[in-house]
Amino acid sequence: MASADLLLHPVRLRVVQAFLGDRVLTTAELHDLLPDVPTASLYRHVATLAEAGLLAVVAERRVRGAAERSYRLVVEAASVTPADAAPMSAEEHGRAFTTFVGALLADFGRYLERGDLDPGRDGVSYRQAALWLDDEEFAAFLTDLREVVGRRLELPAGGPRRRRLLSTVLLPGD
Repeated sequence: MASADLLLHPVRLRVVQAFLGDRVLTTAELHDLLPDVPTASLYRHVATLAEAGLLAVVAERRVRGAAERSYRLVVEAASVTPADAAPMSAEEHGRAFTTFVGALLADFGRYLERGDLDPGRDGVSYRQAALWLDDEEFAAFLTDLREVVGRRLELPAGGPRRRRLLSTVLLPGD
């Protein structure tokens, strides 16, 4: 199953998103993060992602006679590449985008449910801007964006750092 097919499922997409930021989680910890997903369903989706190589087992220990595995996301395997996306039909792209937007709405809904909202303090923003760029300028913009984000992706978790989600959508404006 290609990465695009795996990630088009809303629960699997949420599982992958829970691991973003180099997190190591057991299925029980994952269930704490996704309490609305039935346990049996969560185990099935984790197994599917592990079999496909999107999740890697990084530790295993015995808990009451059963094996408890800790997983980490294999980021390279969980990315939908341009080669993965190229053969997709317009309907498949629409479904993929709908799944992405649905996951984004769910993430924002969980933020709203937390209470104690302070978008300034929390660094929450959402906005849209129109950029007038020719193809060469757009390619340079993407290179710059990858460099800026890439440097931050390398920062380790812990200390005063908080996990933050960055979601991007780039579309032609005409």
